[in-house]
Amino acid sequence: MTSEPSLLARIEEAGLNASAPPQQRLVDGWLVRFCPGKAKRARCINAISAGRLPLAEKLALCQQVFDEAELPLIVRITPFSEPAGLDAQLEAMGMRVLDDTRVMVRTSLAGHRAPPLPADLTLAPQSHESFAQTIGRLRGSSLAQRQAHGQRLVHSPVPYMAHVLKRDGEVLACGQLAIEGGLVGLYDVFTATSARGQGLAQLLCSHLLEKAVARGATSAYLQVEGDNHAARAVYDRLGFADAYAYHYRTPHPTAA
Repeated sequence: MTSEPSLLARIEEAGLNASAPPQQRLVDGWLVRFCPGKAKRARCINAISAGRLPLAEKLALCQQVFDEAELPLIVRITPFSEPAGLDAQLEAMGMRVLDDTRVMVRTSLAGHRAPPLPADLTLAPQSHESFAQTIGRLRGSSLAQRQAHGQRLVHSPVPYMAHVLKRDGEVLACGQLAIEGGLVGLYDVFTATSARGQGLAQLLCSHLLEKAVARGATSAYLQVEGDNHAARAVYDRLGFADAYAYHYRTPHPTAA
C-alpha cells in the first residue's frame, strides 16, 4: 500500500478534477455532480468538506438536485470524506453499498519505456467525441451516456488524450490519460471482448505512460473495481499498487 498522505491527497484532487462534468454545484461544502453519463464519479456527491448543516438537512438539499436531474442520489465515500464518520451515519440510515473501487498508484515513472508495438498493431489518437462513442460501443453504453461522456471530456478542466489500439482498422483496446501537476491518471482503459487475453491492455497502458512521461508526468494513478482481478493483475505488472479504496452509498433500491 502507498503510504504518502500528501501524494494520496493530491491524487484524490486530481481524480476529482479529471472527472469533473459541466453539471455540478456545491451544497454546504459537498461537491454534487449530476451528469447523466455512465460513470458514477460524475453523478454523485463528493463529501469534500464538513459544512455546517445537519446531515439530514444537507442530504435533503442534495436529493432535490438529483430529483431535478432525474438521477438517484449516490454518495461517494473515500478516506477523505467529511464529516468524519459519514459512512457509518449513512449506513445507519439504511443506505446500501455500491462498487468497492481501488485507487492504484505507481509512485515513480522514472525510466519507464514501453515495448515496441508489433508490426500488425497501430496506436492512434482519437478526439473526445469519437473516443466516447468508441468506448461506449465497447461497453454497451446508451447513446445518451455516450453523448454525456463526450461532453464531459470536451469541457474537462484537465485535458485528456485518448488513444485506440487497432489491428486492420479494428479497435482492440482503448484508453485515456489526463495529466495534472506531474500526476497522470489512466482512464477508460478497455479491451474488446474478442481481443482479451493477448496482453493488449498492458501494452496500451505502457505506451500511454510513456507518452505521459514525455509530457512531464512523474507519478501515475488509476481507479479499478476491487473484484476486477484481471485488470488489477495487469496494473500490478505495470508497477501499480493499491493506495486506498472508495465505495458509494445510496438509498435508491435499484441504483447501479
